[in-house]
Amino acid sequence: MKKLALLLALITAMAAFALGQAPTADVMGQHDLGSWGPAPIQGALTTCQYCHAVHSGLATVRPLWSQKLSTATYTLYTSGTLTNVTQQPPLGTASNLCLSCHDGTVAPGQNTPYGNIKMRGAMASNDLIAPSGSLQAVHPFNFKLPLQPADNVLASVITSGTTGATAVKMINGNVQCTSCHEPHVQGLDSASQAFLVMDNTDSALCLACHVSTPTQTGGMALKKKTTTTAKTASGNSTQAGYTPFSAWTTSAHAMSVSRVPKTVKLGKHGTVRKNACLSCHTPHNAPGGANLLTGPLQKVPNMDAVTQNCITCHNGGSNVSPVIPNIYSEFAKISHPLPVANNLHASNESAVLNNNRHSTCVDCHEPHASKPTGTFAATTIRPAQNGVSGISALDGTTVVNPAQNQYETCLRCHGASTGKQALTTFGYHPTRMVASGDALNLLPLFSASSQSSHPVMHDRSSGYSQPSLLKTLLNIDGHTQARVMTARILCTDCHNSDDNREFGGSGPTGPHGSQYAHILERRYEYSRVSLGTSAGTGPGSTIQNLLPMVTDPTANGPYSLCAKCHDLTNIMANASFSKHSLHLTAGFSCSVCHTAHGTGPVGATATGARLVSFDFGVVANNDQSKTPVAYNRATNTCTLKCHNYNHNADGSVTLSSGAQSSVVKKR
Repeated sequence: MKKLALLLALITAMAAFALGQAPTADVMGQHDLGSWGPAPIQGALTTCQYCHAVHSGLATVRPLWSQKLSTATYTLYTSGTLTNVTQQPPLGTASNLCLSCHDGTVAPGQNTPYGNIKMRGAMASNDLIAPSGSLQAVHPFNFKLPLQPADNVLASVITSGTTGATAVKMINGNVQCTSCHEPHVQGLDSASQAFLVMDNTDSALCLACHVSTPTQTGGMALKKKTTTTAKTASGNSTQAGYTPFSAWTTSAHAMSVSRVPKTVKLGKHGTVRKNACLSCHTPHNAPGGANLLTGPLQKVPNMDAVTQNCITCHNGGSNVSPVIPNIYSEFAKISHPLPVANNLHASNESAVLNNNRHSTCVDCHEPHASKPTGTFAATTIRPAQNGVSGISALDGTTVVNPAQNQYETCLRCHGASTGKQALTTFGYHPTRMVASGDALNLLPLFSASSQSSHPVMHDRSSGYSQPSLLKTLLNIDGHTQARVMTARILCTDCHNSDDNREFGGSGPTGPHGSQYAHILERRYEYSRVSLGTSAGTGPGSTIQNLLPMVTDPTANGPYSLCAKCHDLTNIMANASFSKHSLHLTAGFSCSVCHTAHGTGPVGATATGARLVSFDFGVVANNDQSKTPVAYNRATNTCTLKCHNYNHNADGSVTLSSGAQSSVVKKR
């Protein structure tokens, strides 16, 4: 009996040595398939004999292998961002030994020297990592050598085959199952009990290769996919060699102490910080496929896999404690369009989203670099968008990685990209007097060459007095002061969730969803006219919506969005324009005369000052002049037909011919 025990100990030691591991204890756990072992499937052999044979083992396989080998041909892991190519694991290699039990083609107990051993019980379904011969949902291994540099891999892994943790070994210079798993010791990570080679708290095992701060070793530059050295509109250079993993250690996901129950399958270490990578990724049986996303416990209908991965935590439910803002509820409002079957997000897609129109969470947020937003100071980009890529305002095509300004991220879709549409989902879209060929391209509207624009892409530089401009932005209640007004504003100062916490609400901040058109934070009404071509209809005819409570700055007021920055009482007092009160009282909304973004570089026929660019879906050129000379700032006159009245260049106002015809017909 003592000789047998010694022999078994020797076999175990030989196996550990051959697989490049040094177990600190002989705790087989569920790999003990013996009659008295804890495994769900058991047989009559002793513990070691299921894998090893002193005699008559497979002669070409170390260490004295006894289990029948799998000869399956697998569908290998692929991803749009995968730098190194995976290959079929050859017979007898470390990963092939593991797959002999774990791919479902060879059952435990199918033994070469001992024959087919009668077993009782069954393997758990999650122990099969290659169902139907697919390794797509498994962390890639057995790469084609030599390994190539990748932006999320420690350089020494590539150059010398060494990782950032002594317990994590490269097997013959490659990644194999036994790089991460020690088959003889189950509980080195007591939380997961997954035969890991080391405790994976804070993703220490993952970060041994997927390093949080990529370096350059031996002169080998890491591969960059979107890095550029172009200047942004603000004059800032992008960070050369930047990858989002550089910011991981200070990111929201790396720092969060929010508690996570084990039942939600987001890691077993108790908090988001301790679960780290496992909060979003899983190395085996990943329901999200490429990128090994964990996915939700229950799939959300008509939602893409990438968004679902984020919504597992950001849904206002109990998966994370304390509860974090509910992003999912915002999607029930007017929101950015999520990907569907024909325009799914791809991890390697172009930063400029052309015809593949969609917006998923990772289009605006970089999950490896995004930081908590504790306060809302006057910054160029919110911490929650840290690390995300953007597009330079200089040309609308150059990738800025990472984005230095919030608008650069917005320009991925709202700049020079093709395929843009004025969807009815977002509400009424004015037809401006001055418009470029692409009316949805924000670049010319906000550019420094624009005759007049809100100060988003450049500092406020109007040569005219602005008596209505407040010194402090107002919260959603219309009274409480928020941050101090500076020379610039952000896109999210207007396009924001209607209950966002930055401006006094309790919901998530950012343009996730709003009850108001165009994902606007507050109410902003558009005047309309009756459609048609008959007398008394169409542009220039009677305004339909006469709006009460014009000066109400709260969410109930028709112009509460404008009241966030402008004193409506001052405007109604005609401090900046002598006819403001007259027009607003008659039912003309701000949008009839003013464009919200910018006029663009207008020509000689319109001065375009003070954001004046009339909505030609509501007004028209007057009956006497067909030339679109609509407004002249110097003379303070316009040549328009509004509300059935002609405004003439000499300052006179006459009843329009359409209105007169209409009156005659009624008589």
